[in-house]
Amino acid sequence: MNPKIDVNCDLGESYGHFRIGHDSEIMPYITSANIACGFHGGDPATMLHTVRLAKKSKVAVGAHPGFPDLMGFGRRDMGLSKEELRSTVIYQLGALEALAETENMNLQHIKPHGALYNIAAKKDEYAEALIEAVLNTNSDLIMFAMPDSRLAELGTEAGLKVAFEVFADRAYNSDGSLVPRSREGAIISDTGIVASRAVRIVKERKVTAIDGQTVSFNRIHTICVHGDTSNAVELAKSIRKALQTANIQVLCVNSFF
Repeated sequence: MNPKIDVNCDLGESYGHFRIGHDSEIMPYITSANIACGFHGGDPATMLHTVRLAKKSKVAVGAHPGFPDLMGFGRRDMGLSKEELRSTVIYQLGALEALAETENMNLQHIKPHGALYNIAAKKDEYAEALIEAVLNTNSDLIMFAMPDSRLAELGTEAGLKVAFEVFADRAYNSDGSLVPRSREGAIISDTGIVASRAVRIVKERKVTAIDGQTVSFNRIHTICVHGDTSNAVELAKSIRKALQTANIQVLCVNSFF
């Protein structure tokens, strides 16, 4: 049997008159869309528009909740308490779910955004808040998390379906964490490099860290390409083509569960 993988992208992050990303152009090359829910990016009209784009392209939709930090694009720790974070995530899930229902679409997954994603990978309190938010709203949602992260471990223990996510366009540290965006080389924009990384990730479950060491993963369900990278469409297109050339099936993440 040929290996399979989901390709996801963070979308719907425009806000009002401010345009971010290339949602309509990138949608044909992905299988799961992580839609911003209005706190780090996105607004009601953008959320609904992105759901409609996904429906048209037969792409599964999921929530992409973040910290209430439009100015910092959700990439700063807001220092929320566990209860504040839990309610903040529930609020965002509910908003997107209501909009999706108007298009007869169900949410497939949840993927935390930015600082929330990275901190929940290491901090139990944040991971628990995310898990409780899902259990209290829709326990059928698939939780996207970094392999071997606390979010993945605690989510699995709580009975959630957890999809292990790897990034083709982000540099890794040798411990499996992402290189901070503030560091040179954190973002990989070369289409050839990103495409070959994607194929290796699926076939070998390995990626080369920024220091040259090899990072190995036990299991991978989905590969992310960021929608706000300047050449995101070209990256997504090159990944999809490389995966298909390598006889790797590109399917929605729910096919793993």
